[in-house]
Amino acid sequence: MPSTSSSPFSGSHFRAAEDSGAADRTAARCAAQAVVASACAKPLRHPDPHLEATMGAVLGDVLGFAAAVAISPLPIIAIILILATPRGRLNGPLFTVGWILGLSALGAVMLAIASPAGASAHNQPATWVGALKLALGVLLVLFGARQWHRRPKDPSQAQLPKWMGAIDRLTPVKVFGLGLGLAALNAKNAPLTIAAAASIGSAGLPVGQQIASLAIFVLIATLGLLAPLGVFLLGGERAKTTLGNWKDWAAQHNVAVMAVLFFVLGLKLLGDGISILAS
Repeated sequence: MPSTSSSPFSGSHFRAAEDSGAADRTAARCAAQAVVASACAKPLRHPDPHLEATMGAVLGDVLGFAAAVAISPLPIIAIILILATPRGRLNGPLFTVGWILGLSALGAVMLAIASPAGASAHNQPATWVGALKLALGVLLVLFGARQWHRRPKDPSQAQLPKWMGAIDRLTPVKVFGLGLGLAALNAKNAPLTIAAAASIGSAGLPVGQQIASLAIFVLIATLGLLAPLGVFLLGGERAKTTLGNWKDWAAQHNVAVMAVLFFVLGLKLLGDGISILAS
């Protein structure tokens, strides 16, 4: 007689397998729907209006200082002279990189000092920030007045610093160091960078936004060098004439331009410092 036991290939086994697969697919769909529902249930993060307003105010302060650094005539004259040397295509970018690193290093040091020192207390700049801005303001006003008093009556008689006469003999390493020094150690640019970093550090921004603000400052402050560099690399035969005209103008009006800039920005820093100390 034939066996009455179920064959492993019988219809009941196939139906059971199909039912099990359908159950697995249903469970998978339910799990996926649960994940989607859980993600949708999480509240969306909205931008903080106060933080955005603070960031905007900081950038407003920083852009003014960055523009003043960017149009500083001496670094512009220096890079034009460097580009006119036989190794201009190498030394020009090296000078610019040194400049960028100098601004970044000085700004980063100031931010590192400001953060642990409590540059912002109760969403207000700390007292020492007001004192720093007041001191920088006095320094810039005095420096601007001195520059204006010493400006040549005939701009065509303006004299360039003696060290610029040796630019064509500088090695690439020294050119890099020159860019670094003019950015971080120059008495005309360093106070502006310190003031910008103090404005950033005293606003109470998160670290990421502080770094972004400093990067924007460095970028804007470098435009004065990027413009002649771009003309040199892309301007073709006209580049030499264009850069020569820029150099002559910057050399003739260097003292007057910096005197006005220092006086205006110094008055602004004086106002900021007095406002912080009086609050």
